[in-house]
Amino acid sequence: MFEHFSVKMTTLDRERTIRVYLPESYHEHPNKRYPVLFMHDGQNLYKDEDAGYGMSWGISDYLEESGLELIVVGIDCNDGYKRLDEYSPWASSEMRNIFAPELDGIGGEGKDYIEFVVHELKPLIHQKYRTRPDETAMAGSSMGGLISTYAACIYPGIFKKVASVSSAYWFAQEEIAQLIKECDLSAVEKFYLDAGTNESSGTIDSERYIESGKAVFSLLKEKVKDVEFVVAEGAVHNELAWRKRVPAIFKYLYG
Repeated sequence: MFEHFSVKMTTLDRERTIRVYLPESYHEHPNKRYPVLFMHDGQNLYKDEDAGYGMSWGISDYLEESGLELIVVGIDCNDGYKRLDEYSPWASSEMRNIFAPELDGIGGEGKDYIEFVVHELKPLIHQKYRTRPDETAMAGSSMGGLISTYAACIYPGIFKKVASVSSAYWFAQEEIAQLIKECDLSAVEKFYLDAGTNESSGTIDSERYIESGKAVFSLLKEKVKDVEFVVAEGAVHNELAWRKRVPAIFKYLYG
């Protein structure tokens, strides 16, 4: 079952569509409460016809087939390169060399975006649905992986399970590394990272994705009790590749 609604992001002064997946049992058991997973790029999570490139993660299909009972809150992304602004707390000088010279300085709104999630959207979800507020997770891919990692660092007592898929850590490698070093992540229970052997984004190739992820993993494993880093053989950088990894990711987080 799906519910869609629009919210005002007061921290960024813009509107955003929220796509909520509710388990099949939600209305059958009126006293039951459910864990919540917040995910970025909400339009790409459930159905191919809604997805930006006609490819979705197929998360609702997996949850229904597996019987895993979970509320998923998908937050639609901003348009074009503005998505990158919201998914990084830091501006990136890398963009000039990767895509185009005029993109120097993309990023920097990630702090305000996460403040919206934590202080505006999360309370709304807990008010609107029967949730378990102490069982909150976050997941995202590419830049969504970067901002999920940032959220775990800033709010480790809230986002206790995290999946960072095909993470674009290269966008702000030094900054995210320094943040991890400075933060107490002992409250985080599980942290999943991965990268595919055929990833690419502009001039960023699979080797850069893998080495970038390994560098973050080496820091996280000293801070988090349960961390997993997977190199996905043959995997490219799109939703169909992430769909194939959904069962393993969810089994790791919720098994």
